[in-house]
Amino acid sequence: MCRTVVVVCSIVLSSPLAMAASRPNMLIVLTDDQRWDAMGVVQQEQGDAARFRWFETPNLDRLAADGTRFRNAFVVCSLCSPSRAAFLTGRYNHANGIIDNKTPLPADAVTYASLLRESGYTTGYAGKWHMDGQKGQRPGFDWSASFVGQGRYMDCPVEVNGETTPTKGWVDDVSTDYAIDFIKRQTDAKPFCLVVGYKTPHGPRTKEAVPERLRGSYANQEIAPAVNAAARPPYLEGNAPDAAPRPRRRQRPGDTAPSPVYFELLKGIDENVGRMLTVLEESGRRDDTIVVFTSDNGYFLGDHGVGDKRAAYDESLRIPLLISVPGGGKGRTADAMVLNVDLAPTLLDFAGVSVPDAMQGRSLRACLEGDAPDDWRTSFFYEYYEEPPYKVPSIHAVRTANAKLIRYPGHDDWTELFDLKADPYEMHNLIDDQAQADLRMRLQSEFDRQAKAVGLPSNALPESQPN
Repeated sequence: MCRTVVVVCSIVLSSPLAMAASRPNMLIVLTDDQRWDAMGVVQQEQGDAARFRWFETPNLDRLAADGTRFRNAFVVCSLCSPSRAAFLTGRYNHANGIIDNKTPLPADAVTYASLLRESGYTTGYAGKWHMDGQKGQRPGFDWSASFVGQGRYMDCPVEVNGETTPTKGWVDDVSTDYAIDFIKRQTDAKPFCLVVGYKTPHGPRTKEAVPERLRGSYANQEIAPAVNAAARPPYLEGNAPDAAPRPRRRQRPGDTAPSPVYFELLKGIDENVGRMLTVLEESGRRDDTIVVFTSDNGYFLGDHGVGDKRAAYDESLRIPLLISVPGGGKGRTADAMVLNVDLAPTLLDFAGVSVPDAMQGRSLRACLEGDAPDDWRTSFFYEYYEEPPYKVPSIHAVRTANAKLIRYPGHDDWTELFDLKADPYEMHNLIDDQAQADLRMRLQSEFDRQAKAVGLPSNALPESQPN
């Protein structure tokens, strides 16, 4: 029903200039490796269960108070470039072609940016893009000021519309400066869509990575240990004695031991989000601008005894998601299961642009304006494809509201089954528990259904089914 309304609006308001008056501006902010609970508002909500309750994010909390905070937001692949591509295209990674960090996004890719641009939006991109070492003006955007690959935290060269430009200072301050300049230059009647990609809190997380004004901010704070630190993944050496040996990579400092630097970097992001919100307010644009804050994936801070992301446990899959829309409810929380592939159809819906059938996400508009529809998803499919020399093997999984089945193609002995209602930290694998045979069968059936629904190629499925 929502898509039918969108098509009608597109026909009635066929002229981009005519549509501009009723279409919102859009600011999408994307951090890197920020876990879902790394926000002050979530730490306050968690109470005694909070691991870093001293962490404060006043500007993110302000945004949450001005819009909707999604408490069950997930990615369909927990890795930088694949997740960014899923956000842009609204499609799973086996469908959009970006299954690793080594593949550039094609110049002709259909994204929410390219479709908004065609419909009359001015589109801009500032900051981290990743997608291998992709260079040049970012596909689908009229303007971009973006660094190549991972860039660096200090004095990072930035390509402005493809032309390398030296910069001074902390990279995410610089990206914010470019973003603010873009906003201030939008003085005509055309609506704009601006994406700001931050490097924070991606590694290397050293003291030198933090802007000088914030260094040592949390040096004396204690991070509570993860309750599931001993529940290690089955594919790690020592946990799967009969499995073929896997290559080990050198652990970066702080990979598994939580570091205050992670939060000092995020404190800088909170400041910069505040700067952009202030500019929107001072320019009179805040009330007609959709603001989205999210991250490309979650992150392990010692959870399951590991660092990084990739794996299919919730600390890796779950992301922060705040969305404020003009005229929308303020200070709402939503528990609907939402995905990164939902962003593209959501933005197109609000812009009055028809959502392509190829997009696999769903518009969140109903969730933002009230409650999720009765037919809203109650499960989703997850995929990850091995990237040597990282330890994590290829993974397919299905997660429902209360359970999860994780499968490792070619390694049936690693299969995991969790009852998330009884075991939210995924510490007790039930796959061999005969008392859970019914749960195992139901999850396998849902796994098969979801794999088919997302169009997973048959040769990507595990070779055999669990007993």
